[in-house]
Amino acid sequence: VSVVTDGSAPSPSPSPSPTPSPTTYTVTVADYLGSNYFYIDGSRAPTLTLTEGQTYKFDQSDSTNSSHPLRISTTSNGTHAGGSEYTTGVTTSGTPGSSGAYTQIEVASGAPTLYYYCTNHSGMGGQLNT
Repeated sequence: VSVVTDGSAPSPSPSPSPTPSPTTYTVTVADYLGSNYFYIDGSRAPTLTLTEGQTYKFDQSDSTNSSHPLRISTTSNGTHAGGSEYTTGVTTSGTPGSSGAYTQIEVASGAPTLYYYCTNHSGMGGQLNT
């Protein structure tokens, strides 16, 4: 039992460290030289570096994401290049272009180089280095 003399509340028992909140990237879609691309935090299809064990959220709530589901693959351009969707640690929620829509990845230990892509349109994405 804590005895407090300065009028403040006793400090709580030590608790486990909170899981760090995910790094959130804002995703928009815009035309560049006649083709649509994913823009991540305003940059056109950038290569991102992800850290194993960390969580990254790709926020697709902006209306420009409508009909552009962002997914992840071990193949550049994903299913458009004969690859398959990478699902280890990946969760998706909502409809792209609607409030609250996102794709999130908790990067697995030893994860390969990954790529983000649009399931509906070829050539929109970029690389995720791990």
